[in-house]
Amino acid sequence: MTTTTAGYGQYCPISRALDVLGERWSLLILRDLFLGTTRFNDLARGLPGLSRSLLAKRLRQFERAGLIEKLGTEHLLTEAGSQLEPILFGLGEWGARWTFGAPQQDELDAALLVWWMHTRIDTSMLPGRRQVLQVRFTDDIRRFWIVVEAAVPSVCETDPGYPVDVTISADVAGLYEVWLGRMPLPHAQRTGRVMFTGPPALTRRMPAVLRLSPVAGYVSATARPDPAARAS
Repeated sequence: MTTTTAGYGQYCPISRALDVLGERWSLLILRDLFLGTTRFNDLARGLPGLSRSLLAKRLRQFERAGLIEKLGTEHLLTEAGSQLEPILFGLGEWGARWTFGAPQQDELDAALLVWWMHTRIDTSMLPGRRQVLQVRFTDDIRRFWIVVEAAVPSVCETDPGYPVDVTISADVAGLYEVWLGRMPLPHAQRTGRVMFTGPPALTRRMPAVLRLSPVAGYVSATARPDPAARAS
């Protein structure tokens, strides 16, 4: 593997690895590649704080380093890139245990949360050719729709014009905490932090349809009990 960065000037495999992976945004781009995002525009949408020019630069660096290869419009992990998965999610497990707490206000991006959620939908649990889930936040005036058509979910920030099958109502922080495993969904429903509105045959499926973040298991395993949750 080769890199284009200056490097650390140390003959050590850790320093060589950091030459490839140690720059800003690199690990988050890899996170999204591991979660199945392969197209440039989708990567950019899932990393709203990253400029498109820097994303393009990082992808070129990954390609030169042998971590990804481009096939048409898709950026696919190579064997070398795929072997980073346990390292990256091991970092997530460490972060869940030692650095992860209540969300900060500047971390609560409603649009990003809906984008993340749509990538984890279990479409096999939804009947028919099209299902429309509307996400309504109690503390954000924007409205979002997740349209599942022919088992492919997409996000709309303007009304797609289809009847809504299920409405998901929540405050932004509450839905983040559920999706990331800090708050059990049954508790969020009991306390009104998250509500599903629609035909019971569909709303009952929502806990299975809306699969949680891949790191939710790490977070829930290390989260300190919430006294309010114990009292409910």
